[in-house]
Amino acid sequence: MEHTENVSQQTEQAAQPEIMPSLEEMLKQAELNAMEHHDAWLRAKADAENIRRRAQEDISKAQKFAVERFSNELLAVKDSLEAGLAVQTENIESFKSGMELTLKQLSSVFDKFHIKDINPLGEKFDAHKHQAIGMLESEQEPNTVVSVMQKGYQLHDRVLRPALVMVAKEKNKAGSW
Repeated sequence: MEHTENVSQQTEQAAQPEIMPSLEEMLKQAELNAMEHHDAWLRAKADAENIRRRAQEDISKAQKFAVERFSNELLAVKDSLEAGLAVQTENIESFKSGMELTLKQLSSVFDKFHIKDINPLGEKFDAHKHQAIGMLESEQEPNTVVSVMQKGYQLHDRVLRPALVMVAKEKNKAGSW
């Protein structure tokens, strides 16, 4: 009986298909996997290139149109200046009044876009915000701004134009050579 059981086990094992795939099947599967990975890599590469190209276009558009809002606000100021010049008046006060209104309009645009003036009269000299064009003897402490020749401007915290200033220097003492 044992012999018949052994024979039947051997025939069952022979009837079962091989569990290990052949080398050819393994190679085909590896080639399929390699093709899938290559295709996925090509798609990822194309996606990355498209993202890079779109980002460059966005940057280009942002640079090109960055000042559009500011420009639109300035158009109203220009219109006011042109209208003021077109008025035929001999009254200097009305002309001055129109100029003051236009200046207020321009100041409003500057405030809206965070452009602030730098008018450092009486402040300590700051080389980051001021440009000294000369020194004057003064009663004020040395390196203090005693005169502003031209106001400077800054956008947020960035200096657009430094203020042109005269800076105090110590007075010569009487009797010194």
